[in-house]
Amino acid sequence: MSGDFQFPAAILPHSYPFVLIDRIVERKEGKSIVCLKNVTFNEEFFRGLLAGDQVMPDVLILEAMAQACGLIIGSSQSKAAFLSGISDAEFRKAVMPGDQLVIKASLIREFEPLYLFGVSSCVKDTVVAEAEITISIK
Repeated sequence: MSGDFQFPAAILPHSYPFVLIDRIVERKEGKSIVCLKNVTFNEEFFRGLLAGDQVMPDVLILEAMAQACGLIIGSSQSKAAFLSGISDAEFRKAVMPGDQLVIKASLIREFEPLYLFGVSSCVKDTVVAEAEITISIK
């Protein structure tokens, strides 16, 4: 499936300002997803940072990646999805206001109630973060 989808906020259990996915670009139900996060100066998390240090915190990049994983299985599950683990996380470049974060996630293995995903985030075809993320269904 590709094209414009409903806004992720309709699927994710999070509410503003914690929905960190702006749009789903492509989704293969239960297998993979490509999402966008437009990083703007108006983000709530930038208010608490030092002036001149406008960098998206790595933990929020990971949360956006975890939300993308949840979107892969979220619409097919009636139960809640929770972040259960992060491994091999690497951060290679800072994400700044004005950047568009492209998040790609793929299901590696399913062993209910756990799902293991490979996830990467890119800005302009440059990988800025990668990780393996485990999501549990409860």
